[in-house]
Amino acid sequence: MTHSTQAASTTDHGSRTAGGAAGILRAVQVTAVLSLLNLVCQYVTAGQLFPRGGPVAIHATGAVVMHVVTGLLTVAAVLYARALRGPWWPAVLAAVVFVLSFVQAYYGEHTNLAVHVPGAMVLTVGIVWLTAWSFTRAVRR
Repeated sequence: MTHSTQAASTTDHGSRTAGGAAGILRAVQVTAVLSLLNLVCQYVTAGQLFPRGGPVAIHATGAVVMHVVTGLLTVAAVLYARALRGPWWPAVLAAVVFVLSFVQAYYGEHTNLAVHVPGAMVLTVGIVWLTAWSFTRAVRR
């Protein structure tokens, strides 16, 4: 009798772990998509797209939002790697993107577009890569 109770407890614990990993994966996916959507907003509000300058206040607010969502993406990616004992490269890439968002804000504020624009390209590649990765079949295993 005790043996069957322990087996049921182990099985229940295993299903909670799998459910937790699925929830963490969903958090990675949601924060990656939010980062991507914010990035689109940043491109649309970039000053060089408008003849008289872009909506700077919206672009600046978008930078703050970028810090928040990429920070949450980093946390979610770290939790996901720990929960599944999986690869750490997504968490490292998310952390690089998070740090780069601050570098972007600094150079954007100081109007050094020679660094800001190429940095935006690197940020874009990182966010698109993480978003695409989070929806691959390999991640769901």
